[in-house]
Amino acid sequence: MTMEVSVKREVSYLSALLEQCRQDNPVDMDWLQELSNHARGIAQELAIPTTKDEEWRFTDLSPLLQETFEAALAVDTSTLDISPVVLPEAMNSRLVFVNGIYAPEQSSVAGLPEGVFVGNLAELPSEYQSRIADYLGNQQGVSDVFTLLNTAGLTDVAVIWLPRNTEVTAPIHLLFVSMADGVPRLFQPRCLVVAEPGSQLSLVEEYWQGQEANSAQGVYLTNSVTELWVGENARVTHIRVDGESNQAFHVGKSAIAQSRNSFYSCHGVAFGGKLSRHTLEVFQMGEGTETILNGLTAISEQQLADTHSAVMLNHPNGISNQLQKCIIDGSAHAVFNGKVSVPQAAQLTNAAQLNRNLLLSPKARVDTKPQLEITADNVKCSHGATVSQLEADEVFYLQSRGLKETDARNLLIDAFVAEIINQIPLASLRQRLSETVISSKRERNNVQQ
Repeated sequence: MTMEVSVKREVSYLSALLEQCRQDNPVDMDWLQELSNHARGIAQELAIPTTKDEEWRFTDLSPLLQETFEAALAVDTSTLDISPVVLPEAMNSRLVFVNGIYAPEQSSVAGLPEGVFVGNLAELPSEYQSRIADYLGNQQGVSDVFTLLNTAGLTDVAVIWLPRNTEVTAPIHLLFVSMADGVPRLFQPRCLVVAEPGSQLSLVEEYWQGQEANSAQGVYLTNSVTELWVGENARVTHIRVDGESNQAFHVGKSAIAQSRNSFYSCHGVAFGGKLSRHTLEVFQMGEGTETILNGLTAISEQQLADTHSAVMLNHPNGISNQLQKCIIDGSAHAVFNGKVSVPQAAQLTNAAQLNRNLLLSPKARVDTKPQLEITADNVKCSHGATVSQLEADEVFYLQSRGLKETDARNLLIDAFVAEIINQIPLASLRQRLSETVISSKRERNNVQQ
């Protein structure tokens, strides 16, 4: 009886969220409305996941269910100060959405190569309008509850489209800003990236709290979906930063399709959110692909951060390498679940996966589950996970060289973080993230000492 009541609660909560999904599409595209209606119809038969669902076993959404979210509202963005997160390398290749709504006055896309489109759905050129229906909402794995919720409320999309054999040398900065107003709000950003064969792109996808807010003002839910199509011989470098308010909920989905001989790398850094979950799914659509996944989670206090990844290697000669690191302080809880699938058809695959976790307090917790599912017999695959604290002998060694204990501990934390941060190809972003993540760890470490 108790279980029935619980299921009804999750069903009714999802229904309430669906009621808050906006229906006023900014463009006249019948297929777009049909896509939203189809997703809504499927979602109405589902429920918010619980810890009884295997994929959510370690992530309790009960705090989310205690909030009543309302639809996002358009806000005046003319005075919004985004200078703290502006990237000098992307001054003329920046796309800004505020509360999931396009903010052209904060965006700048001048100077891009001919034929490259960076903008929202309403600005999409006619030559792409007839083709976008083949990509938007058509990735594999887009039928989970939160992705369906996003599609059901689809009103606008950040679109990045690279024509064949086009290289964009400047990084494209896609900035999603959340502006809390004292009412729990539902923000649902959507991004579509199409890199046609032979093209090259560096993308920074960033989620940022646009104003300081106290606990009463800062509650909101960001439910984001990003679809990336990497064409044959194309190269995409994807940097994803979650810097939400520590009172916010963040659920993100990244779905990537890699064609033959393509390259995709993702550098994910997460330090925001009261409760955050990022699901990264990579689908190999042809042989000879290379996939590099690097991630860093740095959380403290009562935060919960969940990283789920799945690399589906369905063709021969694929390369996949994943390193996920977590720093957990206070009473925070990190979750990592990474799966690499290598079926019979994926011969000569080379896949490696490693999750390393550093616990900085006695109450810090991590649940880690690296997975390899292999039926092919001619492969080279490995996986593993480590959970540790700062080694006392390493701290002692540094102290013997003249460092104070706090400085020694901080130096070891810096080295742990740097292995991920230093692989981000933008100098300004590396510096900012280092200052944000490492400095916060130092401050808490110093307090403990």
